[in-house]
Amino acid sequence: MGTYIILGVVGVLVLWLIGVFNGLVRAHNRVKEAWSDISVQLKRRHDLIPNLVETVKGYVAHEAGVLEAVTKARTEAVTAGSMAQKGQAENMLTGALGKLFALSEAYPTLKANENFAKLQDELSDTENKIQASRRFYNTNVMDFNTKIQVFPNNMIASSLGFQKEEFFQLESAEEAKLPEVKF
Repeated sequence: MGTYIILGVVGVLVLWLIGVFNGLVRAHNRVKEAWSDISVQLKRRHDLIPNLVETVKGYVAHEAGVLEAVTKARTEAVTAGSMAQKGQAENMLTGALGKLFALSEAYPTLKANENFAKLQDELSDTENKIQASRRFYNTNVMDFNTKIQVFPNNMIASSLGFQKEEFFQLESAEEAKLPEVKF
């Protein structure tokens, strides 16, 4: 009878360990999936920028500094490595795009250009999707980090190599918002 009790306790312990491990794996996979959503939107944003720059180039030839700043910021955003570097590079890109859109105010023919307006709308839509994806990612990171930090999961998580994930930080909504451009 004592052997059955010991086997029962060991069995429950093993099942509990399996459950904790599977929960950690599921949470970590949700974080990776959420980052994938952000990556797709950032790639879309990065792909739109060269078309936008080409459209603007013909109208604002003597404003090359703004166009160079956008191109440089895009390159840095594409090549950024860590989560903090990506956030900083994306913030720089947002600022450069804001200057580009503000510049369009001085060029009525650019503002009236259908291609420019379409690209601006697509970029604005992409910015909204990035914000939604970022919130989804950060929520999953918070859930995962909480799972690996609470007792007794923390002992299992650390022994299995699970580590905290970084949040994806951008400027606050007020700071990162592109300027309103009215046609």
